[in-house]
Amino acid sequence: MDFYHAEARSRREDMKVYQAYNLCIASELLLPELIESQGNPDVIVRFGKIGSAVTETKFDQGSNFLGDIAGVGKFVISQGREVIIDTLPGIEAALLRNLVLGPILCVLLRQRGLLVLHASCVDINNKAVAFMGGSGWGKSTLAAAFHTQGYDTLTDDVMPVEITAGRAIVFPAYPQFKLCPEAAASLGHDTESLSLVSQNSFKLAYKLPHRSFQQNPLPLHRIYVLSKGTNHEIASLKPQEAFIELVRHTRAVMAVTEQEFVTSHLRFSTELVKNVSFRRFTRKPCLADLPELVKLVENDLENDSTDLDTSSSVLAVP
Repeated sequence: MDFYHAEARSRREDMKVYQAYNLCIASELLLPELIESQGNPDVIVRFGKIGSAVTETKFDQGSNFLGDIAGVGKFVISQGREVIIDTLPGIEAALLRNLVLGPILCVLLRQRGLLVLHASCVDINNKAVAFMGGSGWGKSTLAAAFHTQGYDTLTDDVMPVEITAGRAIVFPAYPQFKLCPEAAASLGHDTESLSLVSQNSFKLAYKLPHRSFQQNPLPLHRIYVLSKGTNHEIASLKPQEAFIELVRHTRAVMAVTEQEFVTSHLRFSTELVKNVSFRRFTRKPCLADLPELVKLVENDLENDSTDLDTSSSVLAVP
């Protein structure tokens, strides 16, 4: 893929440089969601034709990844360093940005040796506290509720974790939440002033002031695994249960299937269970209770003496 890097270098003056996920990203595609930066890029995002020269390359769905998004186009993600996008005519820029900042960068971050979780994350006492779950489970809403209470945020929906020497570190994403209109309104935002994430999305983009976005990596202290129920409750989670939830909620796990990445994913998940505290966080669907949920988490975090005790007591609110 060296000829792509040579071409990218020759066109770099036409690219803007951003920071996200602890990376310097030079991109031909404008990414206004990100914070502009300077320096030598770790990652290049560019447009290009994915033709015969590319398809002759051996793609392993790992370090050399070829993908095809129906109705959008093809893309190549190479060695965690470069993204090449070949779109169909007339693709909405907002949709393309959403794909690049979501599934495409998830693959790239996994190529760079990170565990990438479906989680939103906030800064509580200089430690990363995450809310992990599927789409529509309230990750962004909970993180945004903490933001309204004065807490800085690290990630929304895509949370990369570096695990080295038994230490888990969360890399910040970029200062934006994607919220459903009802959640945005319940948090006091003027939904009329917010734009849709893209034309095919019902979610609204809420951009955070840079001062309330934590731009430095933080140690991961706790993961709350979200569930839906008839009352609000935080309970301990057994290591075996935590491992299953990590596998379930790892991003791009069905796309990056090369054996080396499958093996490292299982190893990283095992290490994370050993070194990070997990809780099951069950909530009933009631946006009016968001301040109460913030307080419930705050109270749980105050009781850190039982972090590693899987038989710890349950905190509940009727």
